[in-house]
Amino acid sequence: MNLSLLAPYADPLAALFVIGGTILTIAIRTPHADIGRAVRALVTLPRRPFSADAGIEQIAALARIARRHGVLTLDRSQIADPDIAQAIAAIVDGAGPDAVGEALSHRNAARAERHLAAADMWAAVAELAPALGMIGTLVGLVQMFMAMTDPTAIGKAMAVALLSTLYGAIVAALIGMPIAGRLRRMARIEAFERSRFEGPLVALARRERPHFREAAE
Repeated sequence: MNLSLLAPYADPLAALFVIGGTILTIAIRTPHADIGRAVRALVTLPRRPFSADAGIEQIAALARIARRHGVLTLDRSQIADPDIAQAIAAIVDGAGPDAVGEALSHRNAARAERHLAAADMWAAVAELAPALGMIGTLVGLVQMFMAMTDPTAIGKAMAVALLSTLYGAIVAALIGMPIAGRLRRMARIEAFERSRFEGPLVALARRERPHFREAAE
């Protein structure tokens, strides 16, 4: 691609209004933890949405192990998923089905909230960029009207006005909205998929709970 074709569309002042202004505004209105989370979320965009199938199969295998060898043997199991690992640890410690279900629901809701906060930051980028582009457009128009007797200055001012609007539209339509939309979709899918863990894990806790009662007695 011939980069010289893009040269007429490059303007540092317009980029400063849109990109610099958007970054500054995001830094002011968004907690730094959410900004870092939103930036790190970019690496997840090419990934497939989360699926609970592998976790469901592992829970079934753990239930068979507990049935044959006792629930305490699950303490030595290698579990990659943090939600399943925490639930199994709680079951091994004697937690009841209500406590296990509540803990899983809380973790799922907290994770979804973090994911949606990251998506909200990119949605804010899509919202702010056109507005800041309009500010750059107004500044360029003011400069243009102030330099009506200088054709060279008029051209530069008009470039700032038009390119500010262009940059704002590009940032919103090609960056902010697509990223926010995909992150929200992935967050909804993961929250739904992880909710599938609750049934079998609660059932395992309910099945093993009587053993702890008998041991206590």
